[in-house]
Amino acid sequence: RGRALQKAEEEQQQASQRGVEAEHLRQEIARLLAVKEKLCLCLEAHEAFPKYLQKVVEKAEQFQEIPELIRRFQTLIATQAKLMQRELVNREAVEEERARLQKYVEESSNQILRQNNQIAQLQAQLEQAQIRVHEGESVWNRIQNTAAEKTLEVGQIKLAALNLFQMVAKHRKLPADVAKEDTEAQLDAVNLCMVDLSDMLADFRKGDPPPVPQPEPTATPQSELNKTYATSRTTTSLSTQKTKWTPI
Repeated sequence: RGRALQKAEEEQQQASQRGVEAEHLRQEIARLLAVKEKLCLCLEAHEAFPKYLQKVVEKAEQFQEIPELIRRFQTLIATQAKLMQRELVNREAVEEERARLQKYVEESSNQILRQNNQIAQLQAQLEQAQIRVHEGESVWNRIQNTAAEKTLEVGQIKLAALNLFQMVAKHRKLPADVAKEDTEAQLDAVNLCMVDLSDMLADFRKGDPPPVPQPEPTATPQSELNKTYATSRTTTSLSTQKTKWTPI
């Protein structure tokens, strides 16, 4: 009797467990039916696409089946993604190059501006140098003209001294052994002659009575000779000093 009760109790537990399992199965079946219904609705909604793809396969000679067309589409999608990624990388590279180009343009503009300022400064310096060169050329021309005038004046003085020496040598019957270019020796000879004449005149005046005032006589050859000698001596001294000056 106890075994029978135990067996009945076990069968009751098993029946209860089977009921629970059955309930779970009914719930799973209900869920699967709902999924089936959704899938059927989705299939009905997408029923036009397989037909469309089938028409595409029939018209396209390079595809034999719809899966082949789908694989081709997936390949194109993957290729598009790679191209978009590459385009993004290239766009970033282009932006970097554009930024570098902008920086280079700015630096080049600044450098060109500095070079233009430097060129302007050098142009101003060149103009100042040209002005100084022009002024130097003008000074040099004046120096050359002055030197030519002084050279002509020195030549005239030497010629006058030579004429004076020849007059004295002829009057005193001196030997003409002084070179024509030795102006100082010629003037020295004239000076000696003038000193002799002055001494002779002084000795002569010592033996004469006081002179009677008379009208001023005209210039004698002796006075003219004295005046010419003094002028020639002074001019020769000045010209000798000037000829020692060397133009810069």
